[in-house]
This record gives sequence, C-alpha cells and structure tokens, in this order.
Amino acid sequence: MRNTEWNHLHNKDIISMPDKWEYPWYATWDLAFHCVPYALIDAEFAKGQLLLLTKEWYMHPNGQLPAYEWNLSDVNPPVHAWSCFRVFKIDEKQNGKPDLLFLEKVFQKLLLNFTWWVNRKDKNGKNIFGGGFLGLDNIGAFDRNMVLKDGQHLEQADGTSWMAMYALNMMRIAMELAQYYKVYEDMAIKFFEHYLYIAEAMENLGDGTKGLWNEEDGFFYDVLQLGNGESVSLKLRSIVGLIPLFAVEVIEHKLLENMPNFRERMDWVLKNKPELTKLVSHWDEEGQGRKHLMSILRKNRLTKVLDRMLDEKEFLSTYGIRAMSKVYEEKPFVFSVHGTENVVYYTPAESDSRMFGGNSNWRGPIWFPINFLIVESLQRFHYYYGSSLKVEFPTGSGEKKDLDEVAQNISNRLCSIFLKDDQGQRPFNGCNTKFNHDEHFKDYIMFFEYFHGDNGRGVGASHQTGWTATVAKLLKPRLSV
Repeated sequence: MRNTEWNHLHNKDIISMPDKWEYPWYATWDLAFHCVPYALIDAEFAKGQLLLLTKEWYMHPNGQLPAYEWNLSDVNPPVHAWSCFRVFKIDEKQNGKPDLLFLEKVFQKLLLNFTWWVNRKDKNGKNIFGGGFLGLDNIGAFDRNMVLKDGQHLEQADGTSWMAMYALNMMRIAMELAQYYKVYEDMAIKFFEHYLYIAEAMENLGDGTKGLWNEEDGFFYDVLQLGNGESVSLKLRSIVGLIPLFAVEVIEHKLLENMPNFRERMDWVLKNKPELTKLVSHWDEEGQGRKHLMSILRKNRLTKVLDRMLDEKEFLSTYGIRAMSKVYEEKPFVFSVHGTENVVYYTPAESDSRMFGGNSNWRGPIWFPINFLIVESLQRFHYYYGSSLKVEFPTGSGEKKDLDEVAQNISNRLCSIFLKDDQGQRPFNGCNTKFNHDEHFKDYIMFFEYFHGDNGRGVGASHQTGWTATVAKLLKPRLSV
C-alpha cells in the first residue's frame, strides 16, 4: 500500500499545481521549478511555497520531502535548495535587501532532508547514489527502480550528480548566511567536504573500481554493479550524462575573505588530500575577477561532454537540448537484464514504452527544467572562464563560441518554441491550423509538459504551466525596461 508511512500529513493549503487539469496534485520537484518564475511576479508567494513543503505537516519526521500525492515516498531529484537560493537572490535583487530569515528557516529544514538522502539513497555508504529517480521515468534501458538479482545494483550518474549539486547548493547557502552569522561557516565547510567526497566516489565508485566517467566516449554513464564484483558501463547517451554539468558553483573571492576558517580548511585539504583536489575543477585557482570554480568537470571533461551535447546529430535540436541522443533513432541501444532484452530507440515525442504508465517520455523530447539548468550551468562556467574557454558550436561547424554565447543560443532555441516563426506559427502548436491562425486561438499559449525533440511540438499534458513557465525567466532579459 502507498503512503502508509505518511500519517502525519495534514494538507490544507494553497499550493502551486503542475497542471490543474491533468495533474491536479502537488509535486515537490515540480514546485521547486514553479517558484523561480513565480518569484518574478510574487516573491513572497514563491518563498512561502518553498517553506510550506518543509513544514512539519508536510516533511516526514525522518527528513524526506513528500514526492507527490500518488506516492509520497517516491524520490525525485533534490532541487529544493537550488530553488530556495535562486528565489532568495531574485527577491534580494527586486527588493534591495536579503530575506535572511527565509534562508535560515529553509536551510535548517534542508539539513534534515540532506541527511535523509545520505542515509537512504547512498546504498553502500560510499557517496554513490542510486535507487531510481521517478522524475526521469523511462530514461534508462530498464526500470531503474527494479530490484535486481544476485546482489546486482545500479550506480547512477545522475543520482550522484544531483547529490553533488545539492551539496554545493547547501554550501553556497551556508556561505551566504556566514556573511552575517559566523556560526554557518562550519556548515559551509561540511558541505564543501561532502561535495569533494562525492566527486571522488564518481571517479572510482567509492571502492577503487570503474567510475562513472568513460574516457573513450567522453561521457558519464550509469554503471551496473554485478554480484561477482565486476561492473558494466551502460553506454546509453542520455541527459543522465549531462547532469554532472549542474554540480557547479563559482565563489567570488570577497565571500572567502570573510570566512577565514573555510579558507584554512580549503588550504589543509589542498595540502593533505591531493587525490581530492585533482578530481574537481580549479576550485583552488582564481579565474577572471578573482573567482573560484567548484565543479565535478575539469576543463578537458567539460569540453568533451559539450562536444556531445552541442552536436546536432546527438543532443542539440533546433528547439533546445534533447533528453536522449538522436543516434539511437537508427541504431537503438540494446541491453539485457534478467534474461530480458531491453531496446531503446530515440523517441522524440510520445513514449513507445508502457514504463511508468507510458504518459511521459525522457527518450528524446525537450524538457524545460533540464534545459533551464543547462543554460544556468553554462552561464556559471562562463562566469569563471570568461572568453578564455570557447567551444565549437554547433559541433562540427568550425565556429567557436564562449559558454555565455552558447547558453544564450540554447535559451533562444527554447524561447522560439513559443514565439511566432516567419509563417506566423508557434512551433508548440505543430500543424494545428486553428491554434496557429484562428484569431480567437492564435495567441492562446499552452505550456506543454515536454516538446518534440525535432520540431518543437507540444507533447504530454497541455497545461503543465508549472515548470515549463521557466521560459518566462529566459524571456525576461529580452524585455526593455
């Protein structure tokens, strides 16, 4: 039976819904994305929503946030801390002062949630995370929540990367609070070190065996650990291998100047833990404008991942970044587990699988939450590297662009889904003549759940205004003030 462990739950609040028609129930990771565009128009409401799900009548006593009403115990990517800090910064910029009380309140509750993650999802206590993320439904070759036989288990590149991102988000919040209250400096150190240990685990799965990075392909893959101690890399190129991009933070030197204990600990780690420092990118070296970079991806790995992501034959679509490489359109990925052969095709629109009900698809379409984080991550990398790092865009074109230009181009592609083209049509409407040209419908904008990987047509729930509304944040810089 579902939800039997949630007897404490008492929900009688106004909550932002993913979709009032097809999904009229709250979902925590959806709501985290909702709150970013909400903050542009009502930051108080956005902050209230983020705090609400950490209240004792929502959060489980063990620290877990409720996933969604259908199954409160499921797990989705831990993006609550990311959203809280983004909303905090948007609010600070709009109102001219930081809401430290909001940030303190949510940080205290997220400490419980982070601890729950470490205790529940880190299977062997080695900072490698697995067990399935239902937020990415059918992204794998098989159901990643499946209980495997003979001691086999799946080490997930995205699960571990989400937790590295979570650790950096918590570190950054603690650093912000430490500018006002020194007691938070120790917490910043704690999350800094936890991030380093996760980065180390990704390299060798915590026990010296094969890591999640494949040097030959220049990509991150899930790894299936077999019962006999051997491991198999599942070489399926999907956004699973792009999510390590999200574990990035750029720290301005002025923040460190007010944190002598943090700097002292950094120096100690540099001197005494060289095996850790070599695994993450340039956090000990100042970039443009005296900035420090913390990233799972060193420059050579970053450029290799981007070489795949920015290839029009793989991930780069006219309308954003696909959830799976287009190479599997003609040559599907095949993998056998428990005697069953699993075949994965690039599927740009509706799902061809009944996995998770068959009503969502992560095997090719364009999803706004992932694309939004890709754009933000590229902007962060540029904030550190500046014009010193340029990549071929698109891959194979011979044209070099810095990462801010790449981020802006991807943002433009995403926005173009909703903007009229030369024929006066909006790509999300597909070939629907009424919605494209009828005077009563042509400006009726629908925020679909996800979008066709090749032509931008809206797919899935047609009123998933929630996380697809992050397009508002992408469009905002275009507005003249």
